[in-house]
Amino acid sequence: MTPSEIYYCYRVLELKPGASLDVVDQAYRDLAFVWHPDRIPADNQRLRKLAEEKLKELNQAREKLRSVLHRSPPSSTVRQTPSSQPKTATPRYTATTPVSTRHPASANQSSSYPQPQSSQATPSSQTYQSHPVTQTPSKPIPTHPRRPSAQPDMSGADLRGADLQEKDFSGRNLSGADLSQANLSDAFLHKVNLSGACLYQANLFRANFLQANLSYANLQEANLIGADLSGADLRGANLTGAKVGTGDRIMVKLTGAVLTGAVLPDGSVHSS
Repeated sequence: MTPSEIYYCYRVLELKPGASLDVVDQAYRDLAFVWHPDRIPADNQRLRKLAEEKLKELNQAREKLRSVLHRSPPSSTVRQTPSSQPKTATPRYTATTPVSTRHPASANQSSSYPQPQSSQATPSSQTYQSHPVTQTPSKPIPTHPRRPSAQPDMSGADLRGADLQEKDFSGRNLSGADLSQANLSDAFLHKVNLSGACLYQANLFRANFLQANLSYANLQEANLIGADLSGADLRGANLTGAKVGTGDRIMVKLTGAVLTGAVLPDGSVHSS
């Protein structure tokens, strides 16, 4: 591979060039756990397809880097461990599309998506598969279709301590809402308006805040590990003490996020 291809593979895994094979495998496991399609509702085919494509990209980047790092001599810049024992292969996560989104699976059917393994590796390497979706015939459109009712305005709502796991609040107005200590893990919050909302100590594990408005929100001591804040507006937000990773590894996606004036987890203020 060319140096530019290697650099691209490291970027896909959100690593700096030159990271060791162990670091590559760990980054792959972390990102595959976050992006696995199993956490996308079965009826949201668009997001499910995006997750499948991301997982496929992660698989390809990991395989290319493994082939390069396996060929690297011991004297290379990548530090090698003295152990002579062969390393256990990192599992390659797979994704398959469910046969039907309208009927529950029978007892003898296997699960549509295998559960991701975040810490244990298996000796065998599986291949990424993607099968076409089998859709049920659409129902005839009635002569006078009912217009969908407008979503209620939830600005200022009191949702303290509420269990909202995997709920879909995409595009909703929750500005000024009190969500302190609420459980929003795996929730879908695309383009949601949470401006000035209180999310103190909220569980936002793997929550999807794509292009959400979190300006001046209180995110103190919130659990943001695995959350996707790509394109989110975090201007003036308070993230003091928020959990954003393990050790020196940041496990929050902030691609394109606006952090001007935000108070970072260490108490410093982001200036640009």
